[in-house]
This record gives sequence, structure tokens and C-alpha cells, in this order.
Amino acid sequence: MKMTTTSLVAVATAATFAVSAYAGSAVAADKKVLLKTPVAFGTHLPGLGTPIKRVAKELGRISGGTLKMKIYEPSKLVAPFEILGAVSDGKVNSGYTTAGYWAGKIPAAPLFSAVPFGPEAGQYMAWLYYGEGLKLYQEMYDQAGYKVKVLPCAVIAPETAGWFSKEMTIDDIKGLKIRFFGLGGKVMQKLGASTSLLPGGEIFPALEKKAIDATEFSMPAIDKRLGFHKILKYNYFPGWHQQATVFELLINKGVWDGMSDQQHAMIENVCKASMADSFAEGEYVQFEALQENVEKNGVTIKRWTPEQLAVFKKTWNEVAAEEAGKDAFFKKVWDNFQTFDKGYALWKKNAFLPRD
Repeated sequence: MKMTTTSLVAVATAATFAVSAYAGSAVAADKKVLLKTPVAFGTHLPGLGTPIKRVAKELGRISGGTLKMKIYEPSKLVAPFEILGAVSDGKVNSGYTTAGYWAGKIPAAPLFSAVPFGPEAGQYMAWLYYGEGLKLYQEMYDQAGYKVKVLPCAVIAPETAGWFSKEMTIDDIKGLKIRFFGLGGKVMQKLGASTSLLPGGEIFPALEKKAIDATEFSMPAIDKRLGFHKILKYNYFPGWHQQATVFELLINKGVWDGMSDQQHAMIENVCKASMADSFAEGEYVQFEALQENVEKNGVTIKRWTPEQLAVFKKTWNEVAAEEAGKDAFFKKVWDNFQTFDKGYALWKKNAFLPRD
């Protein structure tokens, strides 16, 4: 019996060493890849730019050095609105940004970034990972001729509805010059605003020069870093246009295809972990920013009334129908999401506590 036990231990030990040696050789056999990654958002911005720094750190740590990522701050290597084209063309092999920036090139792109009156983070991730969202996301870029692999790599909770110089009515939107993102911008246009989409670093100078009257950008902790409260004292909620916002890691298709399955798995799972981590970070840092804005910076927090939100929602429904009528792929994605949303509504209605 002693000999048998000893033999079994020896066999198990040998098997463990064999598996470890195989895993080690698999990592060693992987071609080393350096992902040069221009980003659309400064990495000092919590929940917005910070996630990609953690992704870079974790990729290096778990890959044993076969995957490394070098981050380039906005416009240091590629301008924020040029990242998609640069990655597709191979000028850089990766980039971190948001699909909403490609609305002028791909009408359906904002649906993979933020949807007015749309999903919160949990529902968004459910549709992406377990519905058909991620499949459609990749199909969108393939159909449009972009040679990229797309991976959702961060998500944040609701943004503010904007920064203004006074208390607002719906009528005040007419003629307003405002920086506004994505599909929400189309709603504001339909209500009479003149909208522009500026990268984060260009917004404060535009406000100073009075090139724009108002702006929205992101969550309170992020907006505070950019100093909007120094010029505009009325911060509106809720962010009806962005109840959750998804950010993407784009990798050149040729580079992606040249990686091993193990490297694919490492990037996919680090990005999936980043979705949870970025959401948690974003939720954690907001209330202190709100308190500081009110108590130290003289900001007045305002909420759109139910009547005002009803106007925004009615206008969004009109915009969605118009966009679906103009672009077949927008309609395909929107129909798919609405089908999922109707099913999810049954769960949401019954499972969650009503809000105060």
C-alpha cells in the first residue's frame, strides 16, 4: 500500500510539472506584442481614462510579458477622433475610445456607446455579452470596412445632463450653442440647439472663448477635473442621454489575427474585468465631487422636471425612428436592442425597488 501511495503521488507530481511546463512553454512560445494605444480621454480622469491604465498593467502582469501596452495621451500620437481610422489602417495597432465618436462615419455606432433613455450598465452588459450586442458591434465595423477587432473595455454609470449658465426651460434650448454627445445631440438639435462634439480637452477653452454656451461631458468627478464649474454654475440631472456609456478597445485586425488564442483570452478577460472595475470606480467617486461643487464651488444642482423629461423622451423616439428609416444597419441594431429591452422590462419592473 505504501508503494502504491508513493507511486500515485509521484505520478500526480509529474503530471503537475508537465502541465506547468506546457503552460509555461505556451506563454514562452507566444510572439511578444506591444500594443501602442492612443486614448481619447486623459488617463487622469477617474472611471473614464483610468481604466485603460489598469488594463495595460494587468495585461503585462498576467501575460508574463508577451503582451505589453504603451498608452499615449490624447493627441500625443493620434487625435481622439482619428483613432478608428488609424487603427484600421495600421498606423497604430490599437486604441481606446468610444463608438459614439464615429456617428458621422457609421450612423449605428452611437448605439454601442450610449442610448438616450436607454440601458443602465447592467442591462447594457447583458445585451452585449449574452444578447446579440457584441456580435452586432463587430459586424458593424466589418460591414463598414474597418479592419479592427472591438472589445468593450470600460463602462460608466449615468452622466450629468449638462452644465448651463442659468436655470433652463425647454424653450431655452432653441438657439443654444452646446457641446453634446451622440444620439442625445440629435435630440438637442431637433429641439433647436446648435450642437458640436468636442474632445474633453477642448471644451473648457471653447467655454472661455464663448464658442459654446453650455456643455455636457461626463460624470461629476470627471467634469470637475475639467473645470466646468468655474464658468457654468447650473449642473443638470438626470443624464437622460447617457444612463450608461461603454468604451472600446480597438485592435488592428491583422495584429489580432496574429495573436495566439491564449493572448486573445487574456485581452478579452482583462477587458471584461475592466468593465466591472470601471463601473465600480465611477460609482465610488461621484458623491464627493457633487458635495464639493455645491459646498465650495457655488454650483446649483438642478433636475429636469418630469414634463421636461417627457419632451426629451418624445423627441428621442422621433429621432430613433428617423435614424432607423435612414440607415438599414441602425434599424437592425435598434430593433434587436428594443426586442431585448422589452423582455428585460418585465424583469426590471418586478425585481428592482422603485426609486424615490
